[in-house]
Amino acid sequence: MKSNSVNSGIHNEINPFNRRDFIKSTAVLGAAMCVPSILMSSSEEKNTSLQMNSFPIIKGQRTLGSGQYSMQVSEIGFGVMGMNYHRGIHPDKKAMIKLGHQAVERGITLFDTAETYGPFSNEELAGEIFSSFKNKIAVTTKFGFNYEGNKVTGVNSRPERIREMVENSLKRLKIDVIELLYQHRFDPNVPIEDVAGTVKDLIEEGKVKRFGLCEVGASTIRKAHAVQPVTAIQSEYHLMWREPEKEIFPVCKELGIGFVPYSPLNRGFLTGSINEYTSFDSGNDNRNILPRFTPEAMRANLRIVEELNKFGRTRGMTAAQTALGWMMQKESWIVPIPGTTKLSHLEENLRTTDFSFTQKEWLELETNISNIKIIGDRYPASEQNQIGK
Repeated sequence: MKSNSVNSGIHNEINPFNRRDFIKSTAVLGAAMCVPSILMSSSEEKNTSLQMNSFPIIKGQRTLGSGQYSMQVSEIGFGVMGMNYHRGIHPDKKAMIKLGHQAVERGITLFDTAETYGPFSNEELAGEIFSSFKNKIAVTTKFGFNYEGNKVTGVNSRPERIREMVENSLKRLKIDVIELLYQHRFDPNVPIEDVAGTVKDLIEEGKVKRFGLCEVGASTIRKAHAVQPVTAIQSEYHLMWREPEKEIFPVCKELGIGFVPYSPLNRGFLTGSINEYTSFDSGNDNRNILPRFTPEAMRANLRIVEELNKFGRTRGMTAAQTALGWMMQKESWIVPIPGTTKLSHLEENLRTTDFSFTQKEWLELETNISNIKIIGDRYPASEQNQIGK
């Protein structure tokens, strides 16, 4: 797939090198304001500047989609969901706003949320964090459900519901246009052509720029793409769930569609930071219902984490960096969106791009993990049934 910058939206207004220059100059100015210049030697000024600018800045770009609806973004994005939803206890809003700003400072330009995260509270948080960066980053969101209060009561992608959601999401996100709008889950009661047609109308009206789909099959992608070109497919994908490689990757390559893997570190498991003794009982963590996160399953599946550690140990990489690096070398149009509530983990993820290895090395890792039997389904039956065909 060839990169195409036509109507790439945020790309023309972002230059990582300009941002780095800005950060450098701001850091130096801040240091000068805090410490009397007469007391600082030239070496001290230099050391202060280096200390203030030691964090990683992601400079690489990748293209989602092609032609008129392509979208150029940072090669690693950020999943906002876990900042206040479905990932257990988390820091307060002030800390999450600070972390979101730090992610922008470090060059991330793709941030992902959805109305159903909360519901609604994650979009509201994203609006508080990112609305001041209009035209410099992209905040993507999703539609597709009905609600009674804060409870999801079923899928709904009827045209009137899509329009209602878009208006509400624009308000919560405090933006004028949605850069990329996904159907969150397939609705068997609404033809996908009608869904794509509604989004196409919203694009023509200037409320949405691009169209995406989540967790659907190749046939659905083709039907939707024929009505409104699809910019990206979002699906779970990592070393413990490689199903998209079978039919989704080929259709993405054929039609010029990008791929955005959510949970690229399998909800934290592939980082090695959780195990059979980890508790998911905070009341805000969906891992407590996922079959792969029972103590028995995690105990068995830790063999996979050890393979990641084994690969990274002689290469200076963490398990998380190894898992992300394997994924990113698969295709140039893959942009993972790992989430976190910790600055250290954010910077760890971004430093993945510092490493480069041969295809032979990655294939060896892939083969070793493929030989390990994975214990537990990725979703309970109730959620798996929402996956489209």
